[in-house]
Amino acid sequence: MALEIDEIDRKLLAELQCDGTLSVDQLSERVALSRNACWRRVKRLEEDGVITGRVALVDAEKLGLGLSVFILIRTSNHDPEWLRKFRAAVTSFPEIIGVYRMSGDLDYVLRARVADVKAYDRLYQRLIAKVALSDVSASFVMEEIKETTVVPMARS
Repeated sequence: MALEIDEIDRKLLAELQCDGTLSVDQLSERVALSRNACWRRVKRLEEDGVITGRVALVDAEKLGLGLSVFILIRTSNHDPEWLRKFRAAVTSFPEIIGVYRMSGDLDYVLRARVADVKAYDRLYQRLIAKVALSDVSASFVMEEIKETTVVPMARS
């Protein structure tokens, strides 16, 4: 269920998504709100779970993890025990940065950051050793045209 978010909240969220290091004073100035009112709104957004955390975004390539991989998985097993093992496996690998259960032809799509194809192969070998999979294929990102963590604040 979506919470009631007004225009000021949207402005606050837009600003914080672009720069989570803004002080309350800077934030209040940018959204034309008093410091105290700004602080109360940000605290409410945190308490309501709208703001779930604050992080530093890093350049994966500069850290030697220049290859982004989408791992496409199909499985013939959907029982609870298999799912428990699968969840445990994919959440145990720091290289896997996204896991999505899908509708349609694919069962799961994983997103990983690795150094190169050899590093992907090592990840693949470790993954299939932990959980049985029917079909695994990978697509390597050639160019990142757009990638963002910003959730759009415009009303639909």
